[in-house]
This record gives sequence, C-alpha cells and structure tokens, in this order.
Amino acid sequence: MRYEITHRTSYTYASDVSVSHHVARLAPRSLAFQQCFAHEMAVEPRAALITQRDDYYGNRATFFTVPSPHRSLVVTARSQVELLSRQIPSAASTPAWETVRDLFRRHDAAPQSNKQEFIFPSPMIPRLPELGVYAKESFFSKRPLLEAVLDLNSRMYFDFKFDPKATTVATPLEQVIKHRRGVCQDFAHFQIGCFRALGLPARYVSGYLETMPPAGKPRLVGADASHAWVQIFIPDTGWIDVDPTNNLLPSIRHVIVAWGRDFSDVSPIRGVILGGGKHELRVSVDVKPLTGTWENAGNSAGTNDQAGTQNQVVRQQQQSQDGQQ
Repeated sequence: MRYEITHRTSYTYASDVSVSHHVARLAPRSLAFQQCFAHEMAVEPRAALITQRDDYYGNRATFFTVPSPHRSLVVTARSQVELLSRQIPSAASTPAWETVRDLFRRHDAAPQSNKQEFIFPSPMIPRLPELGVYAKESFFSKRPLLEAVLDLNSRMYFDFKFDPKATTVATPLEQVIKHRRGVCQDFAHFQIGCFRALGLPARYVSGYLETMPPAGKPRLVGADASHAWVQIFIPDTGWIDVDPTNNLLPSIRHVIVAWGRDFSDVSPIRGVILGGGKHELRVSVDVKPLTGTWENAGNSAGTNDQAGTQNQVVRQQQQSQDGQQ
C-alpha cells in the first residue's frame, strides 16, 4: 500500500522572533516492510542554514535556522511511502517473558547491548511502582511474552480513555496513571513503563496512521495527527509494534517516522527562539492512499530560486533499507 503524507506545522507569535533554531524529525524511515521513496520539507520564512544527519537512533534529523525577524513559522513536510505486511509470530510460540527478562539481566549480553538500553528509565518515563503493579496482572509466571503483551494492550484499551483535553506534551506520567486519561503519547509512555518495570526492552515510536481507512475498516483514533505507539523486543523475532491506543498490532496502516526512548527523543519539531512571547501552535496531518504519479511539492510550494517566494524546499530521496534494528 502506498501513501502520500502531508504534515503541516505552523507557529504564530505575539511579537517578533529575531532568530530561531529548530530540528525536525519528519522523514519516514526506510525499513524491511516500509520504503520511503520521496520526502521534502518546505520552510517559511526562508531558512538560512539547513543541514541533515541521522541521529543516535538512525532517525533522519533536519536542522534549520531562520535568522530574520518573523511572527510566524510554517513547516510543511511531504512524503511518499510504501508499506508491506509484517510477519507476526504466533503469540503462544514466543518465549516466556521471564526468559526474555533474564536475557537482558545478564552481564555478558553483549549481542543484545543495543536493546539493553531500552530497559532503563528515560526522561519522560520514570520508574514508578504503579507501572509494575499494573503490568503484573498480564505477566503471570511463564506466560508467552506476546500473549502477555496482547493482554496488557487490551486491558489498557478498556481502562484508559482517549481524551485530547486531559493532557499536554508536558503532563507527567504520574498524572496519566492517576486519571487514566490522555492521548497516544501518554498511552505509549505508560505501556513502555510497564514493560521496563519488568525488565523488558521497549521503545517509543512516532509516526502516522492512514486518515481514511479502507472500506469496511474502522477509523483509528489519532488519524488526523502524529501518532505514537510502542515496540517491544522479542528474541529470534525482532521488534514488534504494539498500538495501545487502538488495541492492535500495527501493519499496513501505520507509518514509522522515528523511534527512541520516549517522546523527547523523537519530537517532530523542537527548537529555540529569541523573542516571540506567547505563541499559537497548529498541526495538521493528512495520510491518504497514493493515486496517480508522485507530484513534486517544490513545483507548487516553490524554492528559493523562484522570485516572489520565501519558501525553501529540502528534498531527500531514501532508497536504502536500514531494517528493523
């Protein structure tokens, strides 16, 4: 399945911003089951400096600076992605969760070292006793890992309420636990905290959901914004994606952009500004099946070489596959 994704972020400031520096993680990854064929990002007003590199986790990071006074900033990213079905093992065939926990407790677990870092607390997912208590109801003795994961996913779906007004990006996990309300970011943090409380490696995934589902399929929660879910590592299988917001294992309707320890590692856009005062943020996301040919966004949005425009387009072609590492 091929998708065209448009992600538009706009900031409106109460007073002039004299200079701003930003980093964006908006380019979908290329994986064994996901290929990003084209990606471009337009910045208004014109960015004087733009550089790209892969961060510690292999996510594509774009750094840009807007040095002239401005009262608004608009960043528009467009991508073309193809998704293939993923191979999911039988839940009953996966190893007991204690076996996986013990693997990462060993001091000689060097081959697993790049997974081992995901068993520890992170800036937005502290170690809280409530997480282990909640998780234990699903992770009883010798239960196959994926069976326990699916049970936890289902329990969260019914125990927590999706409420966009209940939290912000800064709401601590303790408040999410107390009120059991929030959005996909909160649920991903909670579930990762549960896994890590048991000594199991889990990481945070940012991405997108198909906006319009196929005929006969339900519309998924969070489809008109960036989405977040979880990956847990299963030996001999790899990282398995889990979506606690929608109580399912992602397949051809979830587009992966970035992964890390928690949201702080994969924020779509973050930065530092001088001035501006209060600001208003608006984000819109559209994910739709791709029909016809891929149109170059630079033709409609313009580039720096075109007269009368302040748009700047950064293009990136991604043909390599970095796999599910």
